[in-house]
Amino acid sequence: MPYAKVNDINMYYEIHGEGEPCVFIHGAGGNTKMWGGAVPVFSAEYQLVVFDPRGAGQSDKPDIPYTMEQMADDLAALLDIIGIESAHLRGTSMGGMIALQYVLRYPERVRSLILDRTSCGGHIASMISEEQKHIFDSFLQEKLTVSEMLRELLLISVSEEFLDKNPDYLKWFAPVTENPLPSHVWRHLIQAQFDHDVYDRLPEIKVPTLVVHGEMDRVIPVENGRLLASRIPDAELVIFENAGHALDGVGNKPNEVVLDFLKRHSQK
Repeated sequence: MPYAKVNDINMYYEIHGEGEPCVFIHGAGGNTKMWGGAVPVFSAEYQLVVFDPRGAGQSDKPDIPYTMEQMADDLAALLDIIGIESAHLRGTSMGGMIALQYVLRYPERVRSLILDRTSCGGHIASMISEEQKHIFDSFLQEKLTVSEMLRELLLISVSEEFLDKNPDYLKWFAPVTENPLPSHVWRHLIQAQFDHDVYDRLPEIKVPTLVVHGEMDRVIPVENGRLLASRIPDAELVIFENAGHALDGVGNKPNEVVLDFLKRHSQK
């Protein structure tokens, strides 16, 4: 399996396909397997890089504080090792927070930016919902185990309508809830999200940017997406009606929107 030694940790990554480089960054608690459906779609036309940031999946999980800046630097070091100077960048949820730090720290290395259900953080943004904050606080106060926290997060990641139509929804995530990340990783990731704040720097982003969000997102409310699009120059905004944080009920439309955006900003 491909690993790279990055800033004193072993980082797991995969490369699929050929063409202009695209890097996808998953959210907290995820792993490279979450991109399974997207890999054949994008690797048919692009060189797709997926990886596990520190604390995630098959990468090392040190018990030290994490920051979005640190994880952006990890990505830069990984791409140096792979030999990628610049790439299209897609970050989902917490992955979008890493992507925001990356484009601000390494603007010359980003060809285009897709901010997928994420937030600039800070006190001005609504960042995370009160529901998610309550779940995080309950975990930090040891009122919930990691598995219980994940179950609660999954329940608010989709719309109530979707839950009614898909009562077995949680069973799909049994591998995640039954084999969760260690408690110390979640504590560091939660704190990193609370500390994330690039609101003031959003107008500095000059690369083509697409913002994607679900209208009914109960994890990172849609106001975050609207705020990003309003403060990043010339950003495009796509909101999926009646969709939650998992973009439930919209099928392959998010990938289609992202692929169309990439094609319009590819150097072909």
